[in-house]
Amino acid sequence: MRILKTILDGVLIIEPTLHYDDRGYFMESFNNKEFNEEIGQEITFVQDNESKSSKNVLRGLHFQSPPYAQSKLVRCVNGAVLDIALDIRNGSPTYGKATSIILTQDNHTQFFIPKGFAHGFMALTDGAIFQYKCDEYYHKESEGGINILDDSIDIGFDFGNDFILSEKDKLHPLLKDFNSPFTYNQ
Repeated sequence: MRILKTILDGVLIIEPTLHYDDRGYFMESFNNKEFNEEIGQEITFVQDNESKSSKNVLRGLHFQSPPYAQSKLVRCVNGAVLDIALDIRNGSPTYGKATSIILTQDNHTQFFIPKGFAHGFMALTDGAIFQYKCDEYYHKESEGGINILDDSIDIGFDFGNDFILSEKDKLHPLLKDFNSPFTYNQ
């Protein structure tokens, strides 16, 4: 496993080691001990989720507020998605900044999004299957979001005009109107 830092402190790209032979490949998709050693903190994932999306489905930007905040380890197991993390930690030098990566069934790359970040993705292919591990259980009353279409957020990708966004996600506030429940801890 190879871990790469991003422009956002704590958001990591994880490239697994693949072992190929004439039968195909093998990879260890997750090893808790190695993962925790590499990221330098103790994370225990308690819930695995999966979604399937049609091409151009746009989801996010979502988070759960403390004390139910979630860290997520995400990957795309079928098709391709553009995955996005947005820093929403008050006092962070990168508050309001986003980073994104294309996750595919072929690159097997994973993206770690710690607490204090909003998360979203866009399906780039039809039938994109997206999996994510969470270190906190889903808690409806603490869910929140930022409008993914906010022009002030530089995602580095043009969604075009053919995207599909839920009514709920359309109602999320713009970043300038958002009062974050997260604080940056150095």
